Amino acid sequence: MIKAADFLKGRGAQFNPNNPYLKQEYVVEHIEGLDEEMLSNSRTEFFMEHPKKIVNKVESPDLGLSYSLNPYQGCEHGCIYCYARNTHQYWGYGAGLDFERKIIVKENAPEVLAAQFESPSWQVMPLMLAGNTDCYQPIEAKKQLTRRILQVLLQYRHPVSIITKNALILRDLDLLQELNKLDLVHINISITTLDEKLRQKLEPRTTSGVKRLQVVKTLADAGLPVNVMVAPVIPGLNDSEIPEIIKRAADAGACNAAYTIVRLNGSIGPIFEDWIRQAYPDRADKVLHQVAACHGGKLSDSRFGVRMRGEGQFADIIARLFKISKQKYMSGRSTKPFNYTHFCTRAGKQLGLF
Repeated sequence: MIKAADFLKGRGAQFNPNNPYLKQEYVVEHIEGLDEEMLSNSRTEFFMEHPKKIVNKVESPDLGLSYSLNPYQGCEHGCIYCYARNTHQYWGYGAGLDFERKIIVKENAPEVLAAQFESPSWQVMPLMLAGNTDCYQPIEAKKQLTRRILQVLLQYRHPVSIITKNALILRDLDLLQELNKLDLVHINISITTLDEKLRQKLEPRTTSGVKRLQVVKTLADAGLPVNVMVAPVIPGLNDSEIPEIIKRAADAGACNAAYTIVRLNGSIGPIFEDWIRQAYPDRADKVLHQVAACHGGKLSDSRFGVRMRGEGQFADIIARLFKISKQKYMSGRSTKPFNYTHFCTRAGKQLGLF
C-alpha cells in the first residue's frame, strides 16, 4: 500500500486505492519526480455535471421506501469512514483522496427535481436530501444548490429529510421554518464525536461536535424537529461517547436519536485501515478487531437487517448502551410524522383555477 511520507492534514484518506472499474490507471511507483503531485495535498477541484435525472428511489429493507437526492458527488468533509466513497469509483475516480478533492457539482439539480415532480407517475414519499454526500459541504456556500432545492420542495409542498454535519444549514432557517409549518421537514444532525482531536482526524473538514450541538439548539429553538445521528459508532474509538452525546443533544432540544455501527465495505476497508494505522497506531489492531467482530469477522457487511447495527458481543454492548442512554435522556420524545397531503404540482394548481 502506497502511503504519503507525512500525514496529509485536512484530509481523511491518505491515498487512493485501486479502482476496480478501471482497466488502466496512474500508480505511484516512486515517491520522487512525476509521482510527487499524486502524494501531495493538492487543492480541491470541481467538475460541473448536468444530469437528466436527480432523484433515485430507495428500496432498502433497512431504510424503507424513500427517495435520495444528492446535489454533489464526492465530499470535501473527508470523513474517513464514509460509505459514499465507493460510489466515486463509478465516475472513474478513486475512493480515497479523489473522493475529497474531486467534487462533482450537479448544477441543474433544482430544475431537474421540479421536472420529476411534474411527472404523472411521481409518488409522494420522503425525499432524503444528502443521503449519500453532505448537501451542506463547503462548496454549497458558493453554489447554493441545496437552498434552491429547498425552494423547489417548498413550492411543491413535498416532504424532505435532511442529514448534515455542517452548520451552514442555519443559513436556510427561513425555508426550513416554512416547510415545518406544513410538517414537511425532518432534520438529522450527525454527531460522531465530541472529542475535537479525534474529530479533526476522523472528519477533518466538518463542523466541530460542539458547534453541531449549537446547531441542534438553534433549530430546536426555532421549533424544528431535530434528530441526532450518533453515526457511525466505531467500537474502540468513539463508542464510549454515546451517553454524553445523547445527553447533550437532549439538553439542546433534540427530539430523537439513532445510531449505526461502522461498516467498511469495498475500498473503504483498506482506506480506513491505512488511516487508523497512521492516526492511532497504538489502538489500530483493537479497533479493527472489534469492527470485524460486529460483522461476522469481516470489516465489510452487506446483509440487510444486520449491516447497520451489527451482531455479536460488541454490537450488543453498543445497542444496550444506546438504549439505556436514550431512555435516560430522551424518554417520551419522538419526531412528528410528515404530512403528505399538501403536495401539489403546477398542473394541479392550474386545475384548481377552474
